[in-house]
Amino acid sequence: MAILESPILIVEDDKNTSNLVATYLEKEGFSTIAAYDGERALELARIKKPGFVILDVMLPKVDGWEVCRELRKFSDVPILMLTAREEEIDRILGLSLGADDYVVKPFSPRELVERVKAILRRIQPRLPAANQVLSHEGLSLNPMKCKVMRDGEIINLTTSEYKLLHILMGSPGQVFSRDTLLARFYEHGETVVERVIDVHIGKIRQKIEDNPAKPNFILTVRGFGYAFAESGGE
Repeated sequence: MAILESPILIVEDDKNTSNLVATYLEKEGFSTIAAYDGERALELARIKKPGFVILDVMLPKVDGWEVCRELRKFSDVPILMLTAREEEIDRILGLSLGADDYVVKPFSPRELVERVKAILRRIQPRLPAANQVLSHEGLSLNPMKCKVMRDGEIINLTTSEYKLLHILMGSPGQVFSRDTLLARFYEHGETVVERVIDVHIGKIRQKIEDNPAKPNFILTVRGFGYAFAESGGE
């Protein structure tokens, strides 16, 4: 999943809850901004243009229902509602106003983060087909033949290097954290150090880049992870 270019707006009048949610989101590489009432939320939404909104229902000045209604007049930003009640009417109202999902209080911060990620996955463009040949500026990867070539010459990669390059090339521009890449490699929960990803990246760069110190293909997004280039270099 890509890290959002815009921050996540957390609209929650309880500062402890707001800070807790922000902490968990920022651990996953998201940036956040906060509003503690509905009026300020709408101001920030217009000024900052967030990439996602987490919106509590019970807010001072302007309640969450009205904030959601107003947001939908000028933005299609994904909205996750927070409600203290699990009554069906609350769920229906939130969804009818344009919310994408809801979480009932009290909630697990980890679950909330996963809900955010799930919504973002749903709205992302469809990924390339599993057998689609991927190419970028002379570099190509053929999944059917498990072959990587650079300017017509075969590049010999290990199985791990090939798998990592396939993941990155399959979603150009998408930023992958080390944890996300590790989860793709070790799906059964094996214990490994996250720096193993850095080692693989370094070896791939030695094989595919003209200058591994100034890569044009696999880019480092400092503080977040790695991304395959959409165009140009790092």
